[in-house]
Amino acid sequence: MRIILSNDDGIHADGLRALKEALSPLGEIYVVAPDRERSACGHGITVHSPLRPQEVAMEDVEQAWSVDGTPADCVKLGIEALIPAPPDILVAGINLGANLGTDVLYSGTVSAAIEGLINGIPSVAVSLATRKDPDYYQAQEFIKDVIKKISDTGLPQDCLCNINIPNQKPKGVLATSLGRRKYENIFHKRSDPKGQPYYWMGGQPRDEKAPSRCKDFITDTEAIKEGYISVTPVHFDLTDYNSLQHFCQWFNNQEMANH
Repeated sequence: MRIILSNDDGIHADGLRALKEALSPLGEIYVVAPDRERSACGHGITVHSPLRPQEVAMEDVEQAWSVDGTPADCVKLGIEALIPAPPDILVAGINLGANLGTDVLYSGTVSAAIEGLINGIPSVAVSLATRKDPDYYQAQEFIKDVIKKISDTGLPQDCLCNINIPNQKPKGVLATSLGRRKYENIFHKRSDPKGQPYYWMGGQPRDEKAPSRCKDFITDTEAIKEGYISVTPVHFDLTDYNSLQHFCQWFNNQEMANH
C-alpha cells in the first residue's frame, strides 16, 4: 500500500511525525508537506509563482519533500509530479487543533484531503482536538485502524473522512454530521508604534444549534465535547440540492431581456 502524507502545520510538525510513525508499518510512505505552518489557508493554490520542492531526510519513509506552497499545492504536486506512482490513500494531519463544523472550510488539513479526493485518491483528514499538551497516542492508534478499514473496503465515492480525536482516552467513536461554529470577539484592535490601528484576528468559538436536517445525527462539535472520536463524511459538492428545484422554477428557460 502506497500512502501519501501531508498537513498544514509544516514538514517539521510533531503531528506529522506521529502520523508517519503510526502508518509506516502499513506500507510505503511518501511525505509532501509545506515548508512552514500554513494553518487556516483553506484550499488556496499557487498560480503566480513557481513551487520549489526540497527533498528532506526523514526516517521510515520512501521520500519526503517540503514545498513552499499551500497544503493543496503539496498534494497536487506530490500526486502529479513527485511520487513515482499514484498513492492508494492520502492522510492529512495529525493536525494540532480540531477541525470541526464550518471550520473545515478554512482548514488547510481538510483542504489537503479534498485535493486528494479531487485526484481520485481515498483521503482522510485527522486532527487532535487540543492546542495544549498534545498526546498523539490515541490518534495514532485510531488512524491505523481507519487506514486498515479503508484498505479493505474503500470509502464511499466522492467522500473523504474527517476525523477529530479528543486529547484523552475517548469514550468511543461516533459517526457525525458537521456542526455550525462561529467566533466571538474575533478582531482585536491595536495600535502600532506610529499610532496607526491594526487588527489581530482571534476569538473564541461558539457552537450553534445544528440545522434540522441533522436532527438524526450528533454533530462533530457535540461528539468532541462529550469525549468521543468524531468521524464525519465530507464531500466537495457544495450544491444545495434542497433548494435546486426552487432555483429551477426561477431561472430555467428564462429568456434574457433585450436592453
